[in-house]
Amino acid sequence: MTSSSDPGTSRLRAALAATLTQPQVLALLPALTLGAYWLGGEQALFAVALFVPVVFALSGLMIPPEPVSRPTIDHITGLPLRDAAVDALEDTLTHHNSRGMTTACVAISLEGLSELSDRFGTPAGELALRRVGERLAGALRGADVLVRLDGASFAAALGPTRRADLETLLQIAGRLQDAVREPISIDATTAYLSCSIGFCLPNRSPSPKGEALLAAAETAMREARSHGPGAIRAFTSEMQSAIALRHDLIDDVSEALEAGHIRPWFQPQISTDTGQVTGFEALARWLHTDHGMIPPSDFLTTIEQAGLSERLSEEILFHAFSALRSWDKAGLNIPTVGVNFSGDELRNPKLVERIKWELDRFNLHPDRLTVEVLETVVSDSGDDVITRNIAALAELGCGIDLDDFGTGNASIAAIRRFAIGRLKIDRSFITHVDQDRDQQDMVAAILTMSERLGLQTLAEGVETTGEHTMLAQLGCGHIQGFGIARPMPFEETIAWARKHQDKLVQAPRVGRQAG
Repeated sequence: MTSSSDPGTSRLRAALAATLTQPQVLALLPALTLGAYWLGGEQALFAVALFVPVVFALSGLMIPPEPVSRPTIDHITGLPLRDAAVDALEDTLTHHNSRGMTTACVAISLEGLSELSDRFGTPAGELALRRVGERLAGALRGADVLVRLDGASFAAALGPTRRADLETLLQIAGRLQDAVREPISIDATTAYLSCSIGFCLPNRSPSPKGEALLAAAETAMREARSHGPGAIRAFTSEMQSAIALRHDLIDDVSEALEAGHIRPWFQPQISTDTGQVTGFEALARWLHTDHGMIPPSDFLTTIEQAGLSERLSEEILFHAFSALRSWDKAGLNIPTVGVNFSGDELRNPKLVERIKWELDRFNLHPDRLTVEVLETVVSDSGDDVITRNIAALAELGCGIDLDDFGTGNASIAAIRRFAIGRLKIDRSFITHVDQDRDQQDMVAAILTMSERLGLQTLAEGVETTGEHTMLAQLGCGHIQGFGIARPMPFEETIAWARKHQDKLVQAPRVGRQAG
């Protein structure tokens, strides 16, 4: 018996279907039916009524056509969407594995796109997405499938390959990061993006399915993003445990605060004029008894959801003031420590009284504390309590830093209203400032405005000697970032500060450009 999938049968059906759908044949059908009735009566009509559908059925014309699969395309980048990557992975896993071919999945999360859109507008953000998509595609092989995921994310399903191991995927990830780092020209200026990357190898996937492989790569991407910027992570089974851990953190966070497991680590800030340490910023870190160091991105939101922001602030403030007192006893000249305060904390009517009490408790002058406030809090706030608290802290003598300046659209009037003393220029303006004239012009404009307003300045995210030197030449007063030192536990700060002081005696000073 001939199979329905036999090529000969298929050709016969196609020929029959082509004949039956000719206009001349279709026009004869009513005449054939009427003639059968006149010549043979009802029996002939009944026979024709049975015969014609059978012929059409044999030709395949009465079988509903299979739906045509059309890839869904992202309207911004022109790339296919998630399902295309899943299908490509599934195809390789199903049909090529037996031939010694394999695949892998890479997920890419862009960093800095939202800031770029805020600065230059949504069309500029979409243009950057298109450019990044083109560059990522250019960094991949022709058989690889690049897709757009939600938001500022992409994924690549590697086409069938004989080698997909850790070393190969790290090389691919590095190549993709290099493609993203290339400058992007937007409206006569230049912008820079970076990306965090996660990938999954088939032998580490939770199951041998395309969807599972992609989901695992996305999990690794989120893990990389929490350690970013520019981090790369390979999926491991332990990451599944980490996801479960984040869901359980809310049960542990209150106990961790009470037990003193959440404490500040300190990142130094230095003067570009003298190289001297001008302060440390206190940054919350959680050393979990079972799971080790947990990044702030994993627990700060949990603390907010648990309503423990003020309790965290109390803990950070206590250890920050303890550190100041210890630095003083060690003979170090650390003028100030910076502590971040959220909008919820700044809405507390008793905040100023609490800080006064803590300062008295440690016998510290108010100018030893720098209150760091996000620019988004200042620009979005119409809350009189926040305004009064910040003004009262400034009047008390505390320094007031406007954090992440350039990302929150704070007006000059708001800067004045909130008694800001120093602008912390966001890292998005600092990256490649030594290489990019547009970045230099943007920073120079901020510095000129600050000087006219009598404000100090600090650049965040300084990572290279070139950036340090250029900022000093432009006249930025203070800097901090990985290029100076990463955040460190208090126990390491004294040794670091002394070592830094020794280097100042030996090294030439980075000075400002003569004006």
